[in-house]
Amino acid sequence: MKVLVVGSGAREHALAWKLTRDDSATSLFAAPGNPGIASLGRCVAVKANDLAALAALARNERIDVTIVGPEASLAAGIVDVFQREKLAVFGPTQRAAQIESSKRFAKELLLDADVPTAHASWHSGVESAKRAAHALGAPVVIKASGLAAGKGVVVCATLDEADRAIVSMLDARVHGEAGAEILVEEFMEGEELSIFALTDGERFVTMLAAQDHKRLAEGDTGPNTGGMGAYAPVSLAGRDVVDRVERTVFAPTLAALRERDATFTGLLYAGLMLTADGPKVVEFNCRFGDPEAEAILPLLRSGLLEPIAAIARGERLTNVRLDWSEHCAVTTVVASPGYPDAPRVGAAISLPPAADDVHVFHAGTALDSTGQLVTAGGRVLAVTAVDPDFEAAAQRSASVAAAVEFEGRQYRRDIGWRELSRRARVT
Repeated sequence: MKVLVVGSGAREHALAWKLTRDDSATSLFAAPGNPGIASLGRCVAVKANDLAALAALARNERIDVTIVGPEASLAAGIVDVFQREKLAVFGPTQRAAQIESSKRFAKELLLDADVPTAHASWHSGVESAKRAAHALGAPVVIKASGLAAGKGVVVCATLDEADRAIVSMLDARVHGEAGAEILVEEFMEGEELSIFALTDGERFVTMLAAQDHKRLAEGDTGPNTGGMGAYAPVSLAGRDVVDRVERTVFAPTLAALRERDATFTGLLYAGLMLTADGPKVVEFNCRFGDPEAEAILPLLRSGLLEPIAAIARGERLTNVRLDWSEHCAVTTVVASPGYPDAPRVGAAISLPPAADDVHVFHAGTALDSTGQLVTAGGRVLAVTAVDPDFEAAAQRSASVAAAVEFEGRQYRRDIGWRELSRRARVT
């Protein structure tokens, strides 16, 4: 089968790795891809936002199924373009992708469908937003309504911080048009959880739960990022929790989308908070999460391409069961200096020798004119270690991340610290 993966990050590298590992006969294309993906297939210099060129590539190369990684491509309507040309594509339409591209759309949908989530209001004016924040009290969450590469959320411990975040988004436009409208949202207490669901629009099958680490620095401090690491499985996400999420989150959300003429097919990602009142939705994403995908996919024993291809062709998901390893996976992201605000790129990268059950997924890398691997983005590499023992997986991931060399690199040494604490208490 010929498969085209759209995107250039670690999520796309992990998808490419999984697909080619499942079946070595898979003919893999990536647009634009990265140096890591290039070792698995053919990278084509077509940008992920050039929808017409991507459709032409799929048509000319007779691609059997296209898998879209980045949310920006989905929000721009790549699936609509492919469907008009009768090209099989995995992902939601532009209308359905609003569940990520517009936090207001998502919040209204959740409230209308009685899906558990935080109270919120939306604003385009500074003064009304400040009044809403002060009415809720601190801590309070300020969110850019549009796509901000995972960095449009500010958890404010004080009302002064909230006022500054509001002015920064609405007046200074630190997130551009993504912050032209913002949500002022109730703060939820608890641990975060990420659960993915493959769906044909009605039927769905959930994947292994993971936990992301959004904050830049150890101990979950510093600014929000696109994610500094993740791990799976999560001991808090027992079968009872997953069943509840399926019943109270995924089923009613997919039904509400169908009622709005926005049937969602592809990968629906629920970002959840495990509160004292049960799981509540923090946000939805319309594609595989990053870095969660890098932790989850190495644990998936069963094939991924068959259900993806079925969804892409518009078929129903029937009798799909996913088989998971009993091992643990921990992913540590290695980032450029200055990330997340102003990453500095172009530094030469030295990678450590390959290690068994450690996968180094390329996120923001490129080759310079001499063939040297260099940094080319904020998040540079995602180092995933797989081991039967969670602590060993965490140690190996951090150790290999530490062995990556480039000037000013940043990484966290404590990915999975909550899980380690829980497991220590049990023993």
